[in-house]
Amino acid sequence: MNQADNELLTRIGPGSAMGSLLREYWVPACRSAKLVADGAPERVRLFAENFVAFRATDGRVGFLQEACPHRCASLRLARNEGNGLRCIFHGWKFSVDGECVDAPTEPRAQREKFARSVPVRHHPTHEAGGLVWVYMGKEAVPPRFPDFEFTHLPVDRVAPYRGIIRTNWLQGLEALLDSAHVGILHGTNLDSAAGRALFQDESDLMLGDGAPIFEFDEQPYGFREGAVRQELGDNHYARVREVALPFFSFIPAAPRGSRIACCSIPIDETTTAQWYISYNADGPLSPNAISMLGRWSEDPDHFNADMGDADNLWHQDREAMAAGHWSGIVDRGNPYEDFAVQESMGPIVDRTQEYLGTCDRVIYRARQLLLDAVRRHQATGAVAFRDEVVDFARIRALSYVFPREGDWRTAHREYAI
Repeated sequence: MNQADNELLTRIGPGSAMGSLLREYWVPACRSAKLVADGAPERVRLFAENFVAFRATDGRVGFLQEACPHRCASLRLARNEGNGLRCIFHGWKFSVDGECVDAPTEPRAQREKFARSVPVRHHPTHEAGGLVWVYMGKEAVPPRFPDFEFTHLPVDRVAPYRGIIRTNWLQGLEALLDSAHVGILHGTNLDSAAGRALFQDESDLMLGDGAPIFEFDEQPYGFREGAVRQELGDNHYARVREVALPFFSFIPAAPRGSRIACCSIPIDETTTAQWYISYNADGPLSPNAISMLGRWSEDPDHFNADMGDADNLWHQDREAMAAGHWSGIVDRGNPYEDFAVQESMGPIVDRTQEYLGTCDRVIYRARQLLLDAVRRHQATGAVAFRDEVVDFARIRALSYVFPREGDWRTAHREYAI
């Protein structure tokens, strides 16, 4: 990759080409449970800009610029009452719909007219899957919401958790796409009692072949990746990932039971929200389904708050490594290992220095699709990956064994029913 393309993909601030494209999709902003009617506003930073989300008296969710449009005091301090936020500085009040509905410091004769003239930046919201989603693009009518399978489930079947990593959004996304590292970086976790309980026989299958064969099927939402491990006797093992660009990677799992969807959402150019959304379409979600491979922080809004940083090498334990633990990041699960590796590359990795191999085909493909999408958006305004033909609810990543003489695509169609 050349430096110009690296800049094009990674710069997401206001006015940037990639930032303008990414704002054209619905993105998770915060957990729904975080917002209480007439409760404290929640600060949300997205795409290098600051906002507040709040739940009004009637239950609706508003998403406004953090700075009061009067004198720029933070609306995190605002009173949330009577279906709006009232700035504590001068009492100006703003509705869920982004209107100034009161400006008590103006003369009464012109107060109502003046309030109507106040510009307030706000964005449409949608609640689904335990999350508040926001659309920050330019279209007057928001695009169709991506109603993934987990967005249709009741609250006892879905649980979103947010990690925060000190890297660019693309590093976070690429970690979620890379199947080749699973049996290496996460090898100790897969071979642990917790790993075997979670993955059952699949732990041995993932560990049994460190060089899967990668094949791809283009999809209107991105692509489907078949990572096929062949050195397993009479059977092959496929991990079929679904990639719904630009943000989502659905982690392969057995056809029935708990599964995980992940997405990488830019907070700013060097900080990323990594959402892990655990869900079970077949029944209630196990309380420990999301963190079975390790101890996570108690905070679902920042579950990796205790992961450390470069100064303490993310709490890597060299004695544990000498005793056989592969990464030395002990008892923390796969995400902590991924996060440490991603942060170790620096805030924005210099991709001109990479030397890619066969195992990086998925990385190359995702980058090329994103480059094509951002260039097309620049040239024509077209937005990729959200065509009306996409049935988001049917996107489901699967893992399964199939006969050596068979084909993973045929098996996938059978298991996907």
